[in-house]
Amino acid sequence: MSNFRINTDRLLEVDLHNEKVMAISGAMVGYMGTMKFEKSLLGGEGLFGALKRKVTNEGLSLMQTTGNGTVFFAHNAAEITVIPLVNEKLFIESSSLLAYDDSLKTNTTFAGLRGATSGQGLFTTTIEGYGNLAVFSHGNLITLEVDPKYPLFVDPDAFIGYKGNISQEFVFDVNWRNMIGEASGESYQFKFTGQGVVYIQPAER
Repeated sequence: MSNFRINTDRLLEVDLHNEKVMAISGAMVGYMGTMKFEKSLLGGEGLFGALKRKVTNEGLSLMQTTGNGTVFFAHNAAEITVIPLVNEKLFIESSSLLAYDDSLKTNTTFAGLRGATSGQGLFTTTIEGYGNLAVFSHGNLITLEVDPKYPLFVDPDAFIGYKGNISQEFVFDVNWRNMIGEASGESYQFKFTGQGVVYIQPAER
């Protein structure tokens, strides 16, 4: 497993020792040592996975970095957070993924009505296994605990991802105020129940 660490809240350092790391294309801003950068045509998912991303429009433009030394990644001065996975699965918006260990497995899964209505697409990305990944957000990433006793409601435009034993559903609130143009602007939310964590950003897309 590669060593991921935050240099500043907007710069990710990854130490490589004859290892591989996947990152979004163009995210490298510097490196020390000997590195090789190659476009990842299949995104580490094989031909079927790459075709599924093409069909579902849940594309990831990725590059593979290999070598010895330290490589630095960033994206549009956004804040970066490292999330370790220990044989877990994370559901994440692909537009928030910066880099991840080559040992982790990514896939595409159906997001249903919530993605279509929120404008984020019908599909979302999963990443699972044992290793590190880094995500970026507009503002510091916020971690919210989901308790079995109390459901958690999240604005879809602030949503980044979630992990744990969680069920997700889409809640749409329509009343007479919506009909006459006096809606609060919060007419739909994601509802999470179960046990786990949800990641959001303090900004809307």
